[in-house]
Amino acid sequence: MVKSQRELDKMRKAGEIVARVHQKMAEIIAPGITTLELDRVAEEIIRKAGAIPSFKGVPCAYGGKDFPGSICASINHVVIHGIPDNTVLKEGDIISIDTGAILDGFHGDAARTYPVGKVSEEARNLIYHTEEAFNLGMAQAVEGNRIRDISLTVQQYVESKGYSVVRDFVGHGIGTEMHEEPQIPNYVTREKGVRLSNGMTLAIEPMVNIGTWRVKVLEDRWTVVTLDGKLSAHHENTIAVMPNGPEILTRLY
Repeated sequence: MVKSQRELDKMRKAGEIVARVHQKMAEIIAPGITTLELDRVAEEIIRKAGAIPSFKGVPCAYGGKDFPGSICASINHVVIHGIPDNTVLKEGDIISIDTGAILDGFHGDAARTYPVGKVSEEARNLIYHTEEAFNLGMAQAVEGNRIRDISLTVQQYVESKGYSVVRDFVGHGIGTEMHEEPQIPNYVTREKGVRLSNGMTLAIEPMVNIGTWRVKVLEDRWTVVTLDGKLSAHHENTIAVMPNGPEILTRLY
């Protein structure tokens, strides 16, 4: 779980590639583009940097086909794992883009929710508060705290704004594997979780719904949607617990 300085440097390089993908997504997401086009652009950026898309070919936990995309493209009520296809984005949609890159054996992983054109105030607020939940949760990622401190902070903030946090899917450790221990719920469980140490690398990722926290998996065995069909947003970064406070690794250096 704890990474050396050399390993952290490798994760920063992988993370920067992921950040470049998101920088491009922010530029090109607009009404009229398809999620498959977004996927092609993301994969080109990752491969041109000498990296491998983390998501492409990942086995399905529910017995379906391997994941076909370099991004998860989750529109409106889709929480996570939306499969890129010929769906055309429309004015007023919101879309969560989750992507990862493997470079020199280490992963970077980050998600953002983007407005498509002009969106409703309800959608804008959801996106803002989901990112803020991440920021507040990340601030608890300091040596000596426990995973529960992150979980409690995220849940309290999200619920104070009238939203709910998804419980079926959680954040995770990350490094040479995309999903490592520890799990990082966005809600409080009976477990306090491990005590955090400098050098630990985590993917903190609140998934926030306007309505119920309950979700379901569609027939493709990947796409996860809100049970009530209401909007969902997702914000994630790979971070490192450091002596001067948490460091976002999925950023432009």
